[in-house]
Amino acid sequence: RRATARSRCEGRVEMEQAGAWGTVCDDAWDLADANVVCRQLRCGWAMRVHGNATFGRGSGPILRDEVGCKGHEEHLWDCPAVLEHDCSHKEDAGVVCSEHQEWRLSGGQDGCAGRVEVFFRGTWSTVCDSTWYKLEASVLCHTLGCGEPIRQLNFSHTLPGRMLYQCESHQPSLAHCQWTFNKSAPCHQSRAAGVVCNGT
Repeated sequence: RRATARSRCEGRVEMEQAGAWGTVCDDAWDLADANVVCRQLRCGWAMRVHGNATFGRGSGPILRDEVGCKGHEEHLWDCPAVLEHDCSHKEDAGVVCSEHQEWRLSGGQDGCAGRVEVFFRGTWSTVCDSTWYKLEASVLCHTLGCGEPIRQLNFSHTLPGRMLYQCESHQPSLAHCQWTFNKSAPCHQSRAAGVVCNGT
């Protein structure tokens, strides 16, 4: 299955059957069902479930309705479900898994300046500045649609978690770079990274 979203660990749920990709209807779609999807994609566990085509309307057949996973199944297609449906694509199901990362800049005048914060495994965390350089800042500004970095800032760590990023080259997002979460050694004596991008 593939996701159409900010990372491969969130999005509209799609599955392949007989060579065609299709969607899942949101009737009875719940955390147990979404957990199976997240585990199958190696994306951790389900943080949020979505219906009503939150991630856009899919196309092709609607392959499952009234999905009733217990949560321990290995694949979504192992779960009981109704194959005849009364749905349309405006009811396509979606999920946000724990391994999905999203970012924001907080405390600035707009969303393009401030302290770097990442939502990961259900909580907002700060980013250690020990390996935060122009490249990492540039990847983030691009991901947020904020142009290029013009200034680096640093702040205090006041959130429970800490993320460390190291990019070797210009990636589509920081999640594609090397990252470590809550490892104390590389973050020891670090400050929380911040950036001012030139966009608004």
